[in-house]
Amino acid sequence: MELPDDPFVLELLPEFIATWIKDIKAKLIQLADEKNEDDLYRFGHTIKGSCFQFGLPHIAAFGIELMGYARAHDWDAAIAMEPKVIEALEVSRQFVKDNLQEF
Repeated sequence: MELPDDPFVLELLPEFIATWIKDIKAKLIQLADEKNEDDLYRFGHTIKGSCFQFGLPHIAAFGIELMGYARAHDWDAAIAMEPKVIEALEVSRQFVKDNLQEF
């Protein structure tokens, strides 16, 4: 993982990651349990777009995957994404914490 070059993005990155961890824990399983295709798809789309903007393409890829599960109505696969996305965000949070002081 590389940190973004944009100082504004770097300043917001720790809060961005923390907010996504909270949102994933609060919404992903709920949307899949409700079989809410449209909102789960939008949730994945938002993960994709925002994570690309913040320099987290590996997490954006999970958003793309989640969008596919929503369209396919593969609710079990969508639910199984939650710990994967959380772990990737936690790893990213630690990386930022370990490396941000250099900037």
